[in-house]
Amino acid sequence: MLMLREGQVKAPRTTRFNSLRAQALVALAVAVLLPALVRFPEFSLTESAGGPLTNSIVGSAIGALGGLYLFRRVTAFPGTRAFGYILPSYTASYGAVMLGMFLLRLDYSRLHLGASFVLGLAVSYVLSFVIEHYVTPCFWMVPAGKVDLLLEIPDVDWIVMRTPELPEPRRAAIVADLRFDHEPDWERMLAEAAVSGRPVYHTKQLRESLTGRVSIEHLSENSFGSLLPNLAYAKVKRGVDVFVCLALLPFVALPMLLIAMLVHLDSPGGVIYRQQRMGYRGRAFSMYKFRTMRPREVSADEVSVREDAMTKSDDARITPIGGFLRRVRLDELPQIFNVLRGEMSLIGPRPEAVPLSRWYESELPFYFYRHIVRPGISGWAQVHQGHVTDLDAVHQKLTYDFYYIKNFSAWLDILIALRTIPTMLSGFGSK
Repeated sequence: MLMLREGQVKAPRTTRFNSLRAQALVALAVAVLLPALVRFPEFSLTESAGGPLTNSIVGSAIGALGGLYLFRRVTAFPGTRAFGYILPSYTASYGAVMLGMFLLRLDYSRLHLGASFVLGLAVSYVLSFVIEHYVTPCFWMVPAGKVDLLLEIPDVDWIVMRTPELPEPRRAAIVADLRFDHEPDWERMLAEAAVSGRPVYHTKQLRESLTGRVSIEHLSENSFGSLLPNLAYAKVKRGVDVFVCLALLPFVALPMLLIAMLVHLDSPGGVIYRQQRMGYRGRAFSMYKFRTMRPREVSADEVSVREDAMTKSDDARITPIGGFLRRVRLDELPQIFNVLRGEMSLIGPRPEAVPLSRWYESELPFYFYRHIVRPGISGWAQVHQGHVTDLDAVHQKLTYDFYYIKNFSAWLDILIALRTIPTMLSGFGSK
């Protein structure tokens, strides 16, 4: 629901539990100290370091704070429903703590750590419920320039400022079109707001953070001040891709063999489908998939080739087994080998068929820029939009791809990986 108010008014009441410091204090009190006092009533600070009590308290503190930090980082991106990421975040954090204690052969109370895990989950679920249902993002809007575009964004409380006076709340967030030539009084107010510690956002920046899309007006720098994404992370990401694929191979080998047998029995033709896709740095490569469609002859003219590369809803070429494989994305499993060959990544913009990519490049500005990172098996656009082919939808998809490139990071990759699981289970966006 869109909320719009005018004037120099007091901000809606929000909860201090929305801050990291407050949430960390609550987590430490409930998930660390409470089980320690219940489990060890003789709790004493004089206990020798390295004992079971100390190890349990330190381990539960690391697990609780690590889970909270991971949860907040992953859910900081737009379009995320907090409840779905609490359990994975805390499971990963406490699992890492238990693995570390096992490798270091440290003695600790499993009951204490288990109770801390459950209480940490409970704290995050309660806080997330309160924030989601009772806290609405609120921004003070300077009424000049291209601020009207923000009013299309739902579930935000916009307060239009009438006079160039600082908003009363000390943490009031102000949004303005910083490319607009404001009157001196408004510019002075914005400067005073920044100096006083009140956040001041540019309309374009705020719109991106609330929608998860980057508007394509001109080719601008990403968050690192360069057209290149984070090169250091790109190298780490490549290593993680190889490690994860090698670790997964023993587990997916048998399912891939069974799928290959089903595809072979389902319809005549090869088991593996190879298609030329546009990849990293604009180089074409052969992408592997389990065949899900019946082969057909296509004339060599450009339009026919392009139309053949588009998969439509209820496409008659899709086989019975192929429809299921496409819905749960299991037809993408052979792309593990594309990742190992360095042609793809586990996470990144989806590669398009070469005829489609060339068409999009000729019709959409800056489309070629999406090839600055390796294409992925899953991506930010896929978990938001699914499979699209028409120009308008592809243009919207490109805004998601540019958001991914601009915010290229491990946290965004982790979020996409987590969101891919329900996407596979629901069949969202498949054709």
